[in-house]
Amino acid sequence: MTPSARLQAAIEILEGLAGTAQPADRYLRDYFHVRRYAGSKDRVAVAERIYMVMRHRSSLAWRMGSNDPRALVIGSVLTEGATADAFADLFSGKGHGAPALSDAERAVIAALPSADPPLHVRGEFPPFLEPELVRAFGSSLLNEMVAMQARAPVDLRVNTLKSSREKVLEALRAEGFAVEPTPYSPHGLRLPPGEGSARLGVSSLFAEGAFEFQDEAAQIAALLCGARPGMHVLDFAAGAGGKSLALAALMRNDCKVVAHDVDAGRLRPLPPRAARAGATIIHPVSRRPAGTFDVVLVDSPCSGSGTWRRQPELRWRILPGRLQTLNTLQDDLLEQGAAHTAPGGRLIYATCSLLPCENEDRIERFLSRHAEFTVLSASETWRALTDAPPPPGMLDVFRATPLRTGTDGFFTAVLRRHR
Repeated sequence: MTPSARLQAAIEILEGLAGTAQPADRYLRDYFHVRRYAGSKDRVAVAERIYMVMRHRSSLAWRMGSNDPRALVIGSVLTEGATADAFADLFSGKGHGAPALSDAERAVIAALPSADPPLHVRGEFPPFLEPELVRAFGSSLLNEMVAMQARAPVDLRVNTLKSSREKVLEALRAEGFAVEPTPYSPHGLRLPPGEGSARLGVSSLFAEGAFEFQDEAAQIAALLCGARPGMHVLDFAAGAGGKSLALAALMRNDCKVVAHDVDAGRLRPLPPRAARAGATIIHPVSRRPAGTFDVVLVDSPCSGSGTWRRQPELRWRILPGRLQTLNTLQDDLLEQGAAHTAPGGRLIYATCSLLPCENEDRIERFLSRHAEFTVLSASETWRALTDAPPPPGMLDVFRATPLRTGTDGFFTAVLRRHR
């Protein structure tokens, strides 16, 4: 592909992404699957531009005066310091390349911004979220949002049913990976952004179940559940079961983890994952389970705002109405989780969201209706479980962000049922 054809491919992909809820990485995979003429360097170059545009869409749209995919791609070229001659070559209209620039586009390129961009542009977030993000971060908002624009590292959770962190660390380093222990999770390893994640997924260590891909904040949330051998544990809204696998490892395959999700399709990957991990106590169910449990984890569906580094398209797909729908669902899941929590047991509420309306507000509403539950200090819980200082952002509840903890954005509250 020529450089101009790569730009045109980026424009087409951005147009397609605007009309689908499909994750960007899957859309890119499918796009190139039927375009075998694109070589590996072409795919990498196009993907890098797509993600650059999605991470900086607000500032590109502000600079170009339009959020049309072609305008965004032109804006991305402008940030690279392209000359007028370079623009003429890149937008020549020749072959399969991008059509020639219009007079209006050339005028926008030549113009200089007449004012400073507003906060939501500098922070790269939807304007309607500004009040919520101010609630979350106050004067640190811009710094938090700038940190959210960077690429995320590759975090792994070592499966202690099969190996140890030290052994996996040594083996990965021997294979040439630049891997280090995570600073807080005792089972985590971290690689720099883009450091061989595809190669890791086909490695013998992964095939043997020695590790799973899991952000360190999610590992910390699983640890805060306090699951141990002999317990009955319910992973409510389990999805593909990443935390079920972590809980089974913490329990040393002793007793039972029920992985529940109303969508049986989301649970489908779990049995082969559990078999690979050697996790024999996980029971996937799509019907609501009966009885009560020592630990109930409600890892709730949410906006995904904490994962914007990994899925930058999500920040532009969220709408006010969707937040309201999610809040209703989150309240319902907490109610159902409470009904399954045994007296003396723990109910853990977690989201990969930055927004107080999905986190603190949901806990406050729940406690106003359930005097039998109280919040356990996350920091004290952590010290008791790990005998280590708590990570930043961990007080009564755990609030993780890329700026504070170097992880995805995450929220975890630990509640105890007294009767």
